[in-house]
Amino acid sequence: MYKNLKNRNFGLDVLRAIAILLVLFSHSTLLLFPNQQHILITVIQFFGTVGVDLFFVLSGFLIGTIILKQLQKGNTKFKDFCYFWVRRWFRTLPNYFLILLLNIVLLFILKGEVLDGIGTYFVFLQNFKSPHPDFFTEAWSLSIEEYAYIIGPLILFVLLYCLKKANYNNLFLITVFSIIIVVTCFRLNFHLNNNIHSMHEWSQHIRKVVIYRIDSIYYGFLAAFIMFNYKSLIVKFKSLFFCLGVFLFFGIHILIFSFGVQPESATLFFNIFYLPLLSMSLLLLFPYFISWNPKRFFKTQITSISILSYGLYLVNYSIVLLTIQYFVDISLQSNIIKLIVLAAYWLISFLLAYVLYKYFENPMTNLRDSKYIKRFFHN
Repeated sequence: MYKNLKNRNFGLDVLRAIAILLVLFSHSTLLLFPNQQHILITVIQFFGTVGVDLFFVLSGFLIGTIILKQLQKGNTKFKDFCYFWVRRWFRTLPNYFLILLLNIVLLFILKGEVLDGIGTYFVFLQNFKSPHPDFFTEAWSLSIEEYAYIIGPLILFVLLYCLKKANYNNLFLITVFSIIIVVTCFRLNFHLNNNIHSMHEWSQHIRKVVIYRIDSIYYGFLAAFIMFNYKSLIVKFKSLFFCLGVFLFFGIHILIFSFGVQPESATLFFNIFYLPLLSMSLLLLFPYFISWNPKRFFKTQITSISILSYGLYLVNYSIVLLTIQYFVDISLQSNIIKLIVLAAYWLISFLLAYVLYKYFENPMTNLRDSKYIKRFFHN
């Protein structure tokens, strides 16, 4: 079923598999312990949020690499950028719209409701500059990714069109740093004009809002540029970068957990610096994983999880977990029943993701690679 596996980078598949598994483990705590607080639950849920950030920087790294290869080949016409967008949209939008429609139907069937402002979800505006509504909550990250895919390449095309003799590497960097600086200014403006009173409030108003978060994708773009132009040097010191990434990641969070640092007491750090530092710490791990290709390490299983990760991300919470919670009051169940429910959550999530991939996602991806699409953009 899975095609072109030889062309996949196993290390990046490992990162993608780790990201979705962290999300699933985090959501498992919400299923089993919806109203309980414990340090272990907090840590697991924290790593779930890290999983999403790993998706962000990984997406930025992969898309940045694709664009750099496009520029290297001299494909700088508007039609070339349109072909890039069409390929991305065939990969992301069909699944998104299908699961969005299923969420709308489920909400109506289970609760007899139709969400106000549902139209914003179809153009990814539901969390563009304000907190995401309490519906299909996974969609907050997809809005960030979609706008990142549009804004950066569009700015780059305009620069290439206006500065035809300029070096494409320079224009790529100008685009990336411009967006990072502008988004940082947006967060600074928020910091100066708003008060944060809790971690939840910070997450809703900063972490999950498009205009404050798309820079996470562009840190991935920056890493792609460095790897694209200095790969041999970066790979040579991959172990050093890996150690630096681990030190930065755990150093930041040991300090946060040890001293009880919270957004309400360290607003400047959380609003401006925390998320970029998290992105950088994760990206420092990439050189090691990119060049990692062990002969044995559950390759097939890891690659399968990686391939199913997008579908898993879309279905596991709003479709599976919330539906289970609607019919089962987990707080009233014995430990054995809880384990059965947990196993059902994982099994159904993987099964739905597999069906989604086989009968919808993969056919749509094949369609984007059809001769008709290619003929339109390459004539």
